[in-house]
This record gives sequence, C-alpha cells and structure tokens, in this order.
Amino acid sequence: MNTIEIIIKYREDFLIGLSVTIQMTIIIWIVGVTIGSILGILGTKYSRSIGLLSKIVSFLLGGIPVLVFLYWLHYPFQNILNIQIDGFYTTILTLSILNIFLVAEQVRNAVEQFPRDYIDSAEVCGFNSNEIIRKIQFPYILRQILPAIIFIQVVMMHSTLFASLISVDELFRIASRVNSEIYKPVEVYSTLAIFFLLITLPITGFAYWLRKRYAFIK
Repeated sequence: MNTIEIIIKYREDFLIGLSVTIQMTIIIWIVGVTIGSILGILGTKYSRSIGLLSKIVSFLLGGIPVLVFLYWLHYPFQNILNIQIDGFYTTILTLSILNIFLVAEQVRNAVEQFPRDYIDSAEVCGFNSNEIIRKIQFPYILRQILPAIIFIQVVMMHSTLFASLISVDELFRIASRVNSEIYKPVEVYSTLAIFFLLITLPITGFAYWLRKRYAFIK
C-alpha cells in the first residue's frame, strides 16, 4: 500500500484529524497574535509594570518545555482546581499562552527599537501623529516583526502534535492510529508530512507577499 492508497483509504480519518488540527491552530493564532500584539504595545507604553511583568513571564515560560507545560495544565493544574477540561481546550490554552508572550516580545522589541529619526523627519514633512503611525511606524514595524511572527505561528501549528499525547484526535494521532493498523511508517508519516507542507507553504507564501508589500521602507 503506497502513500496515495493510504490517503484514499483513510481519507475520512485524515480529514477528521486535519480538521481538529486546523481548528486548534486558527484559534491559537487569533488569540496569540491579537492579545500578544496588544500586550506588546502596552508593554512598551507601561514598561515598568506591564512590560516588566511580560518579560518575567516570557523568561519563565522560556525555561519550560512545551510538553511539560501542556502536561502540567492538563493533569496537576486541573487536579488542583478539581475540574476536568477536554484535551482539545487544554492544548489551545497552553499554546495560546505561549503564543501571546512570544508575539508580545517581538512587538515590544520592534516598537522600542523604532528609529526616532523617522518620526522627526515625518513631523518636519508635515505628517500628523495618525499619518506617522499609519504610513511610517506600522509598515516599518510590520516588516521588522513579520518573519519572526510567521515562524512563531508555524511552530505553534507544529506544536499541536503534542495534543495527541493527551488523547486529542488531531492529525498526528490519526496518523499513528493508521500506522498501528497497517504498519507502513514510511508511507503513513510521509502522508503526514505532505499534509503539513500543504498547510505551511501557503502561510510562508503569504508572509513573503506581505514582506514585499511593505518593503518600501529601507
């Protein structure tokens, strides 16, 4: 049984796993990028409170492996609170928290490092504050942080694989289940790689398009 035959025979299973992976990924992206961007901007404005707290949390999270953090939220944390949450939502919570602080750090650093000379030059040319933000700061900062933000989002998508370890039927768990039935690891995991390439390549292409779109600032 080759890769094509495996995809055809187990297409419904793979589509279910793909659907779960995409659902988790989209929620993690939206939550992480939105809240992370806001937190990064606020961290710049209130550097001694929000900014400092954000740095501390980012530092602490950076020392904890993703899988350990996921397991801690899924087992001891829920046991402490005497609650039981589906692994799907635990995964979203775990990766969203990581995404928020990773994005916040990128945004905060970019805003802090924005060249003051650009603002001074824009003011001399008669730009008001809104025009400076819209035409100068936003495009420049977006261009600076975009590669890192896109990379972070791809990593978040790949990290959803850990959800399989807490019984979430995402793509990797489905692939492992199929492999346990037919024992064709090369073909099965090649199929898994194809699925992730099909998801990742459009994202990367979109990132390049955005970089080109905002590449007028040198």
